[in-house]
Amino acid sequence: MRQDQEDPYQRRSAQVYAAADRAGSGSVASPPPVLYDAVLLDRDGTLIEDVPYNGDPEKVRPVPGARAALDRLRAAGLRLAIVTNQSGLARGYFTGEQMRAVHARVEELLGPFDAWLVCPHDDADGCDCRKPAPGLVHAAARELGTTASRCVLVGDIGRDVAAALAAGAAGVLVPTPVTRPEEIAAAGWVASDLPSAVDEIVRRQQAVQPSTPPGEPVRTALVVRSDSAGDVLVTGPAIRAVAAGAQRVVLLCGPRGRAAANLLPGVDEIIEHPLPWIDPTPGPVDPQAIRDLTARLGATGADQAVVFTSFHQSALPLALLLRMAGIDRIAAISDDYPGSLLDVRHRVPVGVPEPERALSLAAAAGHRLPDGDEPVLRLRRDAVPPRPADLGDPGYVVLHPGSAASSRACPPELATRIVGALADAGHRVLVTGGPDERAVTARVAAAGGIDLGGRTDLAGLAAIVADASAVVVGNTGPAHLAAATGVPVVSLFAPTVPFGQWGPYRVPAVRLGDAAGPCRDTRAASCPVPGHPCLSGIDPEQVVDALRTLTLSGGGGR
Repeated sequence: MRQDQEDPYQRRSAQVYAAADRAGSGSVASPPPVLYDAVLLDRDGTLIEDVPYNGDPEKVRPVPGARAALDRLRAAGLRLAIVTNQSGLARGYFTGEQMRAVHARVEELLGPFDAWLVCPHDDADGCDCRKPAPGLVHAAARELGTTASRCVLVGDIGRDVAAALAAGAAGVLVPTPVTRPEEIAAAGWVASDLPSAVDEIVRRQQAVQPSTPPGEPVRTALVVRSDSAGDVLVTGPAIRAVAAGAQRVVLLCGPRGRAAANLLPGVDEIIEHPLPWIDPTPGPVDPQAIRDLTARLGATGADQAVVFTSFHQSALPLALLLRMAGIDRIAAISDDYPGSLLDVRHRVPVGVPEPERALSLAAAAGHRLPDGDEPVLRLRRDAVPPRPADLGDPGYVVLHPGSAASSRACPPELATRIVGALADAGHRVLVTGGPDERAVTARVAAAGGIDLGGRTDLAGLAAIVADASAVVVGNTGPAHLAAATGVPVVSLFAPTVPFGQWGPYRVPAVRLGDAAGPCRDTRAASCPVPGHPCLSGIDPEQVVDALRTLTLSGGGGR
């Protein structure tokens, strides 16, 4: 393959696979492109002091700063709902009338809420509304006229965050003395208290909106995302935002991300070139290749460049080449001092999901998603081939055990047991993998699945994923393919990178694995701990239970 390759892709009007469509947003009027419509709040321990089985309004005590924090959300135009487990009703510790009196006192002290959603059941009842089941979240979204993916839930224990995740909503954990350490480790978004959670909700909401009016029209925008397929996919919403404000978009990517770049809406031309300061196993720097790349970038005639990077990467080497190529306006995220290399130097707090991180950079550069375009991952429908007819009807489960980074792969022995457990539970399982993973997929599929190892490229895999009922996968590209097609994910997530940044984005998911494992935050590509303990301890029955959770959509009531 040549060092420098390009291909034209006319894809402005292409149909797309969209997660929001699968989540049922078609019944909701197209809203402006914001992250959240509503904030859902747990009651006890989050808004008011936790008094076990409280039926006495006189014992209601708001947590510090609660009223001011809620008023800030109201002022920001966000609707508010309570989603609360109240098993005391089922156990007879208080009556419905007493509970309503408590709720009236809460509103007297904290202001009105747009909806109250209550699960009156006990754990033994097996309902679909008791958190960590997602029923209350779905019901609240329906009552508020939105979808779960446009909600954020704030709670004080792992059940709250798990319910949000299973519904496709964002979840914020505000720990209290009763919050277990493992719950804190597993949460993707942790705030020190309710006011801090509200501060970050409002900040993230504002960060994806341009702070200044659009300037001169952009004829050609150069966008850059040089990394693996998953990295390119999660940058998709930001690239669409740039495309909405530019007549032409050229994407620079590396060889590992080219297949994903072919699937992105909003891109008119692709330049493929490896960047030695980004690639994980780079060869020696070739001065002539760098000169050729600089000339090629200059030949795009770009008015503006937006350089997207992961949180641990630097945009400055490429910014220097872009300056040398004569591009006048360059935007990037940079904690390091950029000198004269950047016109827009953007900063993002640690922990923001990668798609939102990129969207906030696009906004800082003056771009936003157009009305009706949700900030979700999307694929070009015309770039995805038909699914092979011999796979039968949709509704199967896809298990993808491999990963380019072995630290994030599901151990083959565990994957084999998961296939067996899923088959015993009545699921049809397709085992997928690349050409170099055929031996693994054959071994895993022999436990009761269908072996598709090496049968598809990335676009073909997208077609298979799009018709799945769920995908069981680690932190790797197919997880983001699932998010881009609205397919729920059972995330076997090795904690080498933060879940809050790299977990499946705005799609129903269940996270499994030891979030506090010794490999946590190491960013290791190869497992640094013998035996892969962060994933090998998963019980296959947890995967079966997770799939059951992801099928729940029940509700609750006042």
